[in-house]
Amino acid sequence: MFLVIGHSPIAVNLARWCSERRPTRLIGLASSLEAAEDFGDCEILPLPQPLSVPELPNPGQKPTAAILVDVDVLEEDKPLSALRERWPDTPLLSKQTGEVDVETVDKIDTQDIITAAFKEKVRSWERHAGATVLESYIRHLPENSKVAIFCHDNPDPDALSSALAMHELVAFLGHKPTIYHGGLIEHQQNQAMVRLLEIPLRRILLDWELEDVLNEAECIITVDFHQPGANNVLPKDCVPHIIIDHHASDKAVSADVAFLRPEYSATSSLIANLLMSMSLEMTPRLATALSFGLRTDTLSFTRAFNQVDLRALMWLNTWVDDELLQSIQAPLRTPETLESFRQALTTMTQHNGLVLAPIHNLVHRDDLAQVADFLFATSTTDLVFVFGVQRQKVLLSARSRRENLHIGLMLSKEFPNGQAGGHRGMAGGQIQFATLGFEEGNADDDISESVLRAFALRIESMFAEEGGL
Repeated sequence: MFLVIGHSPIAVNLARWCSERRPTRLIGLASSLEAAEDFGDCEILPLPQPLSVPELPNPGQKPTAAILVDVDVLEEDKPLSALRERWPDTPLLSKQTGEVDVETVDKIDTQDIITAAFKEKVRSWERHAGATVLESYIRHLPENSKVAIFCHDNPDPDALSSALAMHELVAFLGHKPTIYHGGLIEHQQNQAMVRLLEIPLRRILLDWELEDVLNEAECIITVDFHQPGANNVLPKDCVPHIIIDHHASDKAVSADVAFLRPEYSATSSLIANLLMSMSLEMTPRLATALSFGLRTDTLSFTRAFNQVDLRALMWLNTWVDDELLQSIQAPLRTPETLESFRQALTTMTQHNGLVLAPIHNLVHRDDLAQVADFLFATSTTDLVFVFGVQRQKVLLSARSRRENLHIGLMLSKEFPNGQAGGHRGMAGGQIQFATLGFEEGNADDDISESVLRAFALRIESMFAEEGGL
């Protein structure tokens, strides 16, 4: 039995909620009690005047828990101490009081709750204002405008789902969207995602193709990145009209409308929160895409995530197609990916929690992330770098659980101009040969081996300077 002591609307609503779970007794002052009659499995006892705790009617059994909402029901100056004396082993819950000497009492700080409520209301205003600005900007483009939506190179699930969401919104608002990307889509999950969700993509290979797209587009949107020319096909001097990204930036960005929200753990989460306040109807296809993008960037909510991400996931879950989501999450691996695992396990070195794993014959870029996640799940490891050579660049994927290290910012400082970066615990990049002291245009096996060794030494020296080795 739950015992609720109070007569305010909070006490009555709490008692009503408790009575749906088990028998409940509500005790409050008759002059203030706002419950006219019993409800659910709840016994209501209105008191003519305050009573001491020993005088409270005996419920016939020890309460499962006692919840003190309104202290003026009781006569004692220290009601929690009195309740603890009467029911020594019963869990007690109360609003924050001055009785700091009472142990084993769960206390609720009402000031914190009120502050949190204010913050949530401000967030809701921000979401609504942001959604209004974004939707209004797109809606008021010239009729039937061509809209170019750009992902970063080798787009991951977060970028793909975000691009799909913007594609659907732009089409809904009466324009002609196209999703563009550079690089390849090699990860088995990403390929399954594109195929099963029928995400319309166009890969840009040639400079003149990109030039035509930019000249013809009335609006350019970037998702999951904010710096043109850094791991994406856009020229460095391009100024997008709309930027939507959750990555942190130490530089000001240029755009008509810019949403840079590092408090979100995924761009999918940011876009989902915007869509909550928009007129676009959510569908199982889009909800499944955004949910997968969010789950991937948070590693199924096992690494950094926030309240806003949980809110997005709960909202999306109403529409998610679970069978479709499972089909995307569990595709078959290719023999080339298994070979990447074999090479990494053969070549890896480990020292003081830092693992360096070069892949000497990297076929699929997305193998790096799979191998990094696999090696990261080791008890003696807190920092992982998996890397290989493709197209005269060192491609890398990094993971960290060191509390005093922001791996993304550290890499962006070590390898500037957008060659590397990311989050506190997860980062990546593509390092030019010239950055490591090697000439462009020479990528035979010997040079590649030398580049990998040079990169490994560079990483080791970075963490030696930081005191990590």
